[in-house]
Amino acid sequence: MALLFILSILIPIIIMFINSYISSQQMLQSKYTDLLSDITKQSNIRIEEFLDDIKQISLISSYGINSYVSAVSQENYPVQNYLGNASQSNGNQATQLLMNYITMKERAFSVYIYNLNGGRDLLVSTNKPVDYTYHPRNEEWFRDFLDSSDIIRDLPTRIDLQTKQDDNWAIYHLRKIFDLEDGKLLGVMVVSIDIDFINKVNKRLQKSNRSAFTIVDENDRVIFNSNYASIDRPFNEIFPLKDQINKEQAREVVRSGGKSYILIHSAFEQHDWTTYLYMPVEELAVEGNMLMRNLWTLVIALVLFAVISSIYLSNVITRPIKQLMKNMTLVEQGKFDNLPSVRSNDEIGLLAKRFEHMSSELKQLVERIYQEQEEKAEAEIRALQAQINPHFLYNTLNSVKWIASMQRADKIVEMTEALISILRYSSKVENRIVKISEEMDNIVHYLTIQKVRYFNRISVDYQLDEGLLHYEILKLSIQPLVENAIFHGIADQEDGLLTITVAPHGEHDLIIAVSDNGIGMDEDTALALRQALKEPASPSGSIGVYNVHSRIRRVFGEAYGITFDSVKGKGTTFTITIPRTGKGAMRHEKGADRR
Repeated sequence: MALLFILSILIPIIIMFINSYISSQQMLQSKYTDLLSDITKQSNIRIEEFLDDIKQISLISSYGINSYVSAVSQENYPVQNYLGNASQSNGNQATQLLMNYITMKERAFSVYIYNLNGGRDLLVSTNKPVDYTYHPRNEEWFRDFLDSSDIIRDLPTRIDLQTKQDDNWAIYHLRKIFDLEDGKLLGVMVVSIDIDFINKVNKRLQKSNRSAFTIVDENDRVIFNSNYASIDRPFNEIFPLKDQINKEQAREVVRSGGKSYILIHSAFEQHDWTTYLYMPVEELAVEGNMLMRNLWTLVIALVLFAVISSIYLSNVITRPIKQLMKNMTLVEQGKFDNLPSVRSNDEIGLLAKRFEHMSSELKQLVERIYQEQEEKAEAEIRALQAQINPHFLYNTLNSVKWIASMQRADKIVEMTEALISILRYSSKVENRIVKISEEMDNIVHYLTIQKVRYFNRISVDYQLDEGLLHYEILKLSIQPLVENAIFHGIADQEDGLLTITVAPHGEHDLIIAVSDNGIGMDEDTALALRQALKEPASPSGSIGVYNVHSRIRRVFGEAYGITFDSVKGKGTTFTITIPRTGKGAMRHEKGADRR
């Protein structure tokens, strides 16, 4: 018993230990990957927001007005004025305008305006010396931009040759400046954005992660990395991967240099650029080791508790359990009363008392089962006798039909045939849902009897849509409505008319209406019936209107059932609404009956 207790506690502990460690590692990895993914997306957003600001600055400075100049002055467009007339005054105003924008953005960029109108270029930079001897007219990117139809263009990272500083990596934003009056191309504005602005927007990144933060262009060449020596190199050179990167996944675990890395990649929305951020999986080992030590401490404590408690419980429980086992043996031998008592004040003693009570009830149960078996045998005999009755009734009715035929009593023959068909249809228990055509055949037999009974004072008008008769309905759903129409509507009339209609209702439903030209209902009777149909509560086994309405709603849903309209002295119409269903409804009906 002690060994069983130890194993019963130790095995769950081991499973819990393994599951907790694996789950915690997965949760830890998921937490870090979610954090890195969020940082990457936010960095992309902030970078593109910065570039959008630069684009707006280039637009406003090229075509907008200067706030400190009168709105009616020709000097409202300093850059436009300078490109039209490169005077000292115009140059000072344009420089002051651009300096305002550069200062507003913490001096993170420089602006170069290349005059294509024959005047001097305007080069504005605050942090780095400008090389006035350099002009990009011979650069391929400059010529390609002039030849293109683009108004603006962003160029990936390159060395800013307009300054005299080495390793001055920058992202270029280009804009063509046109004359506001005649649309002539006046010049090109180049906004040189210091690549270091990306480090400024990535303040949330730890220093160890900043070196792993890399932006590449559509050709997977590095646009940005905190190690500027990696810029313009293929990404696979600075981070060699064993397998191809799966672009469909935003995060994955990859192998590089014999190590596993969590690789996050996020695409920019407005540029064909992608940001990569990777972190060694082994960096998660610090927190994983701490978790491992805590789990081991917990496991050892639980094992010691299991051993001590198992030894104690085995000594306390063994003696009363043995006595209880002896009592169980006596019960197995058929001795249910006067069992030896188990002396124990704990749960075992309570269990023993409950066992004594159970043995007494078991004795009563055995006696009851014996009695039920005898009653079951008698019920089977009665069931066999009940099966004989319908067969006897069919044979008797066939004999009556034969005698009536011999005596040429055609009405009796007709009524007998109709009654036999009705009995055969009603006694079938294997099908609870039938085709509408079968239900209508039963109605025809039923009305045959009623016409004879009422001396042909009842006329029937069938308005049946033949295309709907193959759909299914609950068995014995229409006959109660026909019976109500006859007994309560037209039984006392000389010219009673009964109209039975099968017609479509919407795209997916159909209606079956039973109308009469009888006496109708007064308001109180109609109100009581409507209230009853809202909450059907007919007696079990009834086949009346209440029962039919309840069965239809239970099988087909609350949206279906019976409705009626009645006018005092003019007649009543009962309408059944059901869905157009096929064979599948039979299984639904059976399931509903089991409920």
